[in-house]
Amino acid sequence: MVYCQGCPWRCGYCHNPHLLPGRTAGGLAWSEVFEFLRRRGGLLDAVVFSGGEPTAQPGLARAMREAKALGYRIGLHSAGIYPRRFAEVLPLVDWVGFDAKAPFDAVYARITGVRASGEAALESARALLASGVDCEFRTTWHAGFLSLAELDRLTQTLADLGVRRYVLQEFRASGGVVFRPEGSVAAADLEVLARRFTRFSLRRA
Repeated sequence: MVYCQGCPWRCGYCHNPHLLPGRTAGGLAWSEVFEFLRRRGGLLDAVVFSGGEPTAQPGLARAMREAKALGYRIGLHSAGIYPRRFAEVLPLVDWVGFDAKAPFDAVYARITGVRASGEAALESARALLASGVDCEFRTTWHAGFLSLAELDRLTQTLADLGVRRYVLQEFRASGGVVFRPEGSVAAADLEVLARRFTRFSLRRA
């Protein structure tokens, strides 16, 4: 896993808040990561670019190409924040884990703290589904920031877009963020969600 520094969104439940600033002390240059990957050739199968938000890095496509040249498969964790750069790297990846945070309207801005963030995420989601790249859509859920009605609306939209694999992730307190316990999604609600997707799973906190 290569954790990329920087993310313009400020989701209240972010589990990697130390990666939000664009620069920080103690980071590694890509040349150092590349040298590690070169030495581990044949021992590792894939490189997953995560973050932060990997598409915040202007050199992401180059890094992916260099890793592929070493024989690695390429994975990407992204929230689709930068649609143009996201679309640029789609031909280079073998798998994408896409974070769909909320219904793609004003609720998205409530989660991310950035206006029109839902529009960017939706554009990237559509590009991913059109690309045919193997992917998983997932949503981190807690009733303290996303109601069941909003979760229902989001999952119906994703199903209508053509999402086939979906994961609901229960919020896990980390990074100093704590929400009052709200319980889990009821079994009946999970059944409704599961029927919308070919593959559905729940990741417990």
